[in-house]
Amino acid sequence: MAITVRRLSQHNKLGLTLVAGLDGADRLITWAHAIELADPAPWLSGGELIMTTGLNIGSTQEEQFNYVASLVQAGSVALAFDTGTTFSDVPDGIRAAGESLGFPILKVPASTPFIAITRAVIDDLTADQLRSVQKVVDQQGTFARATLRGGVPALVQALARALSSTVLVVDTEHRVLAQYGTATARLLTSVLEGGTHGLGRQRQTSRVVGDDDGGYCMIQSVGASQELFGYLAVRLHGPMSPSDRLLTAHAVSLISIELAKPAELVEAEQRLRTSVTRLLLEFGDTVDSSLLRYFGFDTASTVSALAFTDIGALLPAERQANQVLGTEQVPYLMSTVDAELVVIIPTDVVDVVGPRLNHRLGAQLQRPLGAGVGRPVTLPDVALSVRQAVTAARAARLQTQRYVEFAKLGTFTLLLGAQSPSDLLALSDSLLAVLDDYDRSHATGGHLVTTLTAFLEHNGQTEVAAAHLSVHRHTMRNRIQKIAELLDRDLDSAHVRADLWLALQARQLLATQVTVMS
Repeated sequence: MAITVRRLSQHNKLGLTLVAGLDGADRLITWAHAIELADPAPWLSGGELIMTTGLNIGSTQEEQFNYVASLVQAGSVALAFDTGTTFSDVPDGIRAAGESLGFPILKVPASTPFIAITRAVIDDLTADQLRSVQKVVDQQGTFARATLRGGVPALVQALARALSSTVLVVDTEHRVLAQYGTATARLLTSVLEGGTHGLGRQRQTSRVVGDDDGGYCMIQSVGASQELFGYLAVRLHGPMSPSDRLLTAHAVSLISIELAKPAELVEAEQRLRTSVTRLLLEFGDTVDSSLLRYFGFDTASTVSALAFTDIGALLPAERQANQVLGTEQVPYLMSTVDAELVVIIPTDVVDVVGPRLNHRLGAQLQRPLGAGVGRPVTLPDVALSVRQAVTAARAARLQTQRYVEFAKLGTFTLLLGAQSPSDLLALSDSLLAVLDDYDRSHATGGHLVTTLTAFLEHNGQTEVAAAHLSVHRHTMRNRIQKIAELLDRDLDSAHVRADLWLALQARQLLATQVTVMS
């Protein structure tokens, strides 16, 4: 941190003593300047430690008070008073003025030259600048890694954290591409209300606007050559420091590079992502860890698989999913498995990102999707989570609930959910078609299938099932006898009941699918 008056007074080799104005001792010193003018204020810019031998401070307490007051008015931070040339001690008028005005007064011993004080201040300022530069360099490395890991959204998050601010990136139509922070809505309002007016289509031009909450909004154009891609907006509680400006400029450069990526490079990166995903599913922990790190994972990562069915053509679905995932601030792997699109993301964000991805991807593709979520696993075992997600997604397309967690699937839904509609139809018709034919030919209105359903739902208790259907128990027994006769099956057999129940569930799932798709 920069040197303060207090820290300077504690410098071992200078022997300075803070004799007045202790309340202002924590002010930062930006420079040390020796001056012997009676009124030095016109020559000062603020932040200086003034050093004097007292030649022109005046002989009365009023003159000395006015001298110190002029330093305060000019924005100086302290007075170092030499006690070896003109005065043997700090005059009472100077001490009194320092106490009254809260302006630090340092007593300089005769053995300490002003050049030693100046050097101590400069050395500390230089060290502070080096620390600032190193901090900027370190943050630049952080920005680069964030960009490689998660693109523009991850970079925006890293910049917001580095500046303790709110940051967003919008395109030229003011559509939000990435955002992070607690005041994104207010920042977007500042951008929309003329914040980009006058920036033109030249890259790296900026402007600063205030807002009604006392904050500062810096808006920077983002582009390459003469092409404008959009704008970076940063909201802070105070003006930007030089280090903040350097970091923001570096972020703008990285964002410009990301937004200017040619389509061929984006497609090549996705091909690599797909290859890594498929290698992971086939070979597990034998995949090179450096490839995993490139996409933000390691072998210890806990992940969950998302699977999406009914996506249509695979390549457009992959492209749309990449665009949607590009706005999320999470690492991901992605590939197609059979006819499903599979996405692998960290488990700790799946509850938030999963439903949002399902909604946005369906909206982009303009079709209802079935989506499933696998159980959490470590990355080498992700193939298991993928199989579970695919099963859940296939079950989801047969339900009104189109986003299903594998862990919450019921037994029959789990068994039947992975079957195609044609398989479900074949399963149900293999046992129920003969009952349907009988009901149609005898105009019973589906009594036999309804009777069988009630009979199985009530564990074969004829009288309870009859009461449920509001029919006489003899009527119920006659229907059950007819069902057994038509099926040529023993309805008292647990195996037969299980087969019939699966057939009924298959028909119910198939009916649900028809309802959802219509």
